[in-house]
Amino acid sequence: MVHGAEQGSQVAVALDTERLTLRWPELSDLPAMTALWGDSDVVRYIGGKPFSAEEVWQRLLRYRGHWALLGYGYWIIRERTTGAFVGEIGFADWHRTGLAELAGRPEGGWVLSPAMQGRGYAGEALDAVLAWLDRTLGSPSSACIIAPDHGRSLRLAERRGYRIVRRATYRDSDTCVLLRERPDDAR
Repeated sequence: MVHGAEQGSQVAVALDTERLTLRWPELSDLPAMTALWGDSDVVRYIGGKPFSAEEVWQRLLRYRGHWALLGYGYWIIRERTTGAFVGEIGFADWHRTGLAELAGRPEGGWVLSPAMQGRGYAGEALDAVLAWLDRTLGSPSSACIIAPDHGRSLRLAERRGYRIVRRATYRDSDTCVLLRERPDDAR
């Protein structure tokens, strides 16, 4: 289910799945986000260094800025029944240098709290945001980058239609660049 609430001149898109609610990040999410990004296990494949509270604050602002400027961005994932923080998922345009395949495409990303992994939440949330992307943006494709050693995330992306188009170096780290074409039935 998709529902929206006016937020200034933008519509805040919230998505509900069987077990999850995905909604815009809010100030009240900052403590959970800070704990997530400060966890060395979480960032092992995402730069390898925990984020400071200042960096997480800037991340929250960028998430909201994406929605305001581009009409898409990141959602906070919470369990529907408990309201427990699960993680983050969404699309961005980070203007990454040296990764031409990403230019002009929404770049997907997801990160879950270690306590919430292994429950199928990432796949459930990814299904919801990809369906939203295919229906709403009209972009013929999307992209993502994933560390080659992050097997779980690579398998999830590939099960959802992403294909590795090349390996690259980004910020001194090896990465896989993946693309996903919008399905014909969503066009």
